[in-house]
Amino acid sequence: MKLSLLSCALLLLLVTAPGSGPWPAAGAQNSCLQRCGDRGGQCSCHPTCFGLGTCCPDLRNFCLEIAPYSGSMMGGKDFVVQYLKLSDPTASVICRFKGAVQTLGHVDSNGRVHCVSPLLYETGRIPFTVSTDNALSFPLSGTWLAGKPYSAAWTAKWSYLYSLATNISNSGFFTFIPKPALEKYQKWRVGALRIVSSKHRPGEMNVPALWSNEHALAWHLGSDFRADPVAWARTQCLNWEMLEDNLPNFLEELPDCPCTLDQARADSGRFHTDYGCDIEHGSVCTYHPGAAHCVRSVQASPRYASGQQCCYTKDGTQILTADSTSGSTPDRGHDWGAPPFRAPPRVPGLSHWLYDVISFYYCCLWAPECSRYMLRRPSSDCRNYRPPRLASAFGDPHFVTFDGANFTFNGHGEYVLLEAVLTNLSVQARAQPRTRPDGTQDRGTGLTAVAVQEGKSDVVEVRLTSGTGALQVLLNQEVLSFAEQKWMDLNGMFLSVSAKDSVTIMLSSGAGLEVSVLGPFLSVNVLLPEKFLTHTQGLLGTLNDNAADDFTLRSGQVLPPTANSRELYRFGADWAVKNASSLFTYDSRLLVNKFLYGPKHDPTFQPLFPEDTTSSPSLETEAAKLCEDNHFCSFDVAATGSLSMGNATRVAHQLHQYRVQSLQPVVSCGWLAPPSNGSKDGTKYLMGSKVYFHCKNGYSLAGAEVSTCLADGTWSNLPPTCEPGRSHAVLLGIVFGGLAVVAVVVLLYVLLHRRKRSM
Repeated sequence: MKLSLLSCALLLLLVTAPGSGPWPAAGAQNSCLQRCGDRGGQCSCHPTCFGLGTCCPDLRNFCLEIAPYSGSMMGGKDFVVQYLKLSDPTASVICRFKGAVQTLGHVDSNGRVHCVSPLLYETGRIPFTVSTDNALSFPLSGTWLAGKPYSAAWTAKWSYLYSLATNISNSGFFTFIPKPALEKYQKWRVGALRIVSSKHRPGEMNVPALWSNEHALAWHLGSDFRADPVAWARTQCLNWEMLEDNLPNFLEELPDCPCTLDQARADSGRFHTDYGCDIEHGSVCTYHPGAAHCVRSVQASPRYASGQQCCYTKDGTQILTADSTSGSTPDRGHDWGAPPFRAPPRVPGLSHWLYDVISFYYCCLWAPECSRYMLRRPSSDCRNYRPPRLASAFGDPHFVTFDGANFTFNGHGEYVLLEAVLTNLSVQARAQPRTRPDGTQDRGTGLTAVAVQEGKSDVVEVRLTSGTGALQVLLNQEVLSFAEQKWMDLNGMFLSVSAKDSVTIMLSSGAGLEVSVLGPFLSVNVLLPEKFLTHTQGLLGTLNDNAADDFTLRSGQVLPPTANSRELYRFGADWAVKNASSLFTYDSRLLVNKFLYGPKHDPTFQPLFPEDTTSSPSLETEAAKLCEDNHFCSFDVAATGSLSMGNATRVAHQLHQYRVQSLQPVVSCGWLAPPSNGSKDGTKYLMGSKVYFHCKNGYSLAGAEVSTCLADGTWSNLPPTCEPGRSHAVLLGIVFGGLAVVAVVVLLYVLLHRRKRSM
């Protein structure tokens, strides 16, 4: 094996692949040649055709699938085109990505077509085509999903430097002792290692390879570093400081951090777990000792593509760099980058390393100059943080609106949960009845699919598969696999699958959706930033801090909060999805006949209303023990005869209530500085917190010794100052010292006087 040195990033693949000639006429309606994604014609070339049985016979010859579907953004991933075999093992295979970047493929001994992923500097779904006739034609096409790429003063470029070793036997591991690099390589401070076959020429790009993560190339540091590492690192830190002070102020456009750990973990539309400090995995916080959990802003800031970081102690207190070097530090370059990627600070991974990480090494790890770094990467406090608003749907199904109204609507059909003209956000849900073990259907329903789109973003649908009840995610009507990647950077959103039964969708507006399996149905949480106030409609209500108008029909008519269950059923039915605006995928005959060609709201379905529920005495007793005062739980037990169904509803409702409590606004008075020539006790700045001030010896406190954070967001007292002069301790010492001298003199006088009298 052969090792090469480069700087790196990461690519995720999602592809489709090629077939062999002779080809039918381009665009022929009975073939998929140049028709991938087309539903029309005599047969279909759209992903939904598999469930409908309408696929063209040559679909998999032209609309390709690959395995594996993910790899390093640096390229070098060998992937195989599925369902395609060539009889000629000498066929010349060329794979072209985004119409420009070509890599050399090959046909293996089994006739399978291979491609190698290239180095590309962007994320998203990248189209590619394949030629099997030495680039005379590219009839086979697909797409791949690229993640972690690079964006005005310079253009990002990875460069080959030199080989560490060649012709090493493949034992499964490789170790080496770094030696000082030649002087011409010493300017390269960040890089990565690549392992390739020794049959390739040195530095050859876009060949099968394994990559390390990007890291500091410490052995590239020159003789001046080896002579005095601290002095060298201090010089680098000061150079970075001068450069940083001439760059734009990126801090002003970053979002404020949540005030508490509970808020940070609940605001999943705008903040995501920083995997370098995760409370779910033991809180191993190498760069933030003392922290229990950190989060990062999901979206890069609009102008400078920067990122926010927020860290918290185990008791939920935010840690600020002004108080501790363990505090959270914002990033000039968002770690995930941002379009258009190829120029700083928008290059994923690399920009973050060059602007934020290597400078941390210089100032904090290699030299005692961390105060300089923290001054230019100060933590954000939370004075301007506004928690998002939460609405939920779960169980049979029950709805809790953004303004807190709640109701039950067990319609059978597809409905609008949320529409917001502000960003053209649409969230839709499908509700279906549950089939009991005896084959009969419940008179209640539950959510089985949720779909979302914002503006011109991708469409993501999360649904329960029939039969197994497993969670399935579709991107633009094509089923996604999460076997290799749990995180995807998509058009207008990020997608995270943290567990097999939960999906989080983070939209560019800051809105977020969490869809999870609870019991036999889906549970949905929708989070909206404050900017959506007065801009929503649908089953989740009109977000305006007034629950009285949450039951608003499409016509604008408002049902009163006291509306009975049948009136609320009419409200729910009124928000049935219209075919022209449906976001759902209809890839089975059942879905086509029931929801595409049938009415979006089934008028023949007879629901069970709360006032009509009846249960056996024994079931009522068990339900009372389980549900207590949770009327959603009680209704679902009565409607389904299932205690497990009721329990799932109870858990979902409790999770909603806990989330609402976590997202309650918190008053912050902001950071208080210690007085010059003094100190303070207290690093909490929320309402009710107290901060105490002290002065060094030789100084006296001028002002209040303690300040309390008040309900109006102000401190009860201005910060004091430490004035030169004798401190209270010194004055007391002088006083008591003087008294002691006087006492000694008096005592001596008394003793002498008694002695004279006795003589």
